[in-house]
Amino acid sequence: MMNHSRLTLSAILVAAAGSFSACSGGADTGSTSGSGGSAGTAGTASTSATAAGGASGSSTGEEEITVGSGGSGTTGAGGGDNCDGMLPVTVRDFQAYHTDFETFLGGEKGIVKNDLGADGKPVYNGNPTTATTTGQANFDEWYRDVPGVNITFPITLPLTPSGNGVYTYDNQNYFPIDDQGFGNQGNPHNFHFTTEVHTQFKYKGGEVFKFNGDDDLFAFINKKLVIDLGGVHGQEDGSVDLDAVAASIGITIGKSYPLDMFGAERHTSESHFRIETTISCFTPQPPPQ
Repeated sequence: MMNHSRLTLSAILVAAAGSFSACSGGADTGSTSGSGGSAGTAGTASTSATAAGGASGSSTGEEEITVGSGGSGTTGAGGGDNCDGMLPVTVRDFQAYHTDFETFLGGEKGIVKNDLGADGKPVYNGNPTTATTTGQANFDEWYRDVPGVNITFPITLPLTPSGNGVYTYDNQNYFPIDDQGFGNQGNPHNFHFTTEVHTQFKYKGGEVFKFNGDDDLFAFINKKLVIDLGGVHGQEDGSVDLDAVAASIGITIGKSYPLDMFGAERHTSESHFRIETTISCFTPQPPPQ
């Protein structure tokens, strides 16, 4: 985490295929297998740290974020009747004195288990705590609605074409809930929040998923952990070659699988969010209740 925490989320799905057509939604989804295990097992990407100041981006500010009911029934990065380029996101606001926020510094693998929980949430892996978290009860509040502890905001993020079949959301000033919820709490921005995304995509073969960010980011494909950037840290990169891990995470070309992402901004003073993808169409999955 250098001097301050920065949340930079970079997700890149790069397909080797040529043109991209609109998806039809509703294809078979993959099933979960396995008994859990710690983060960093089969399907987990390699990670490397980069300088905290290394991120750059082309778009800034709240103008690219729509706070509302979550948008239409389907979203997509490409064309087609059911793809509008809007990605539904759930943001939860926290107060700075939550025991997991503004307290720790340092990256940490293994905060969550390898398998997504039956409720669609990460399963805490502390015993009974971890180096940057204070126990299951407090961690479980990150991605669940808890009156008095967090306040939930549905937002949408637009994916726009950036050439060569790539669609991007790039916000180098990602503060989606400034002056809302518990407010900025004496800071220039509202820094204490989590981000949750549930969507699905059709696996065509050749995709590579890359994520760059801080603080925490846990990404699951077919309910298996594929990127683990846990902790309060400077920028780190995670990547996964879907073809290389297809067998271990149980995915088959031509079928659709869930992609679930969970982020946390736990420390001042900057926040960045970047997604790049060549997936032609996303079908959102409503967050489990």
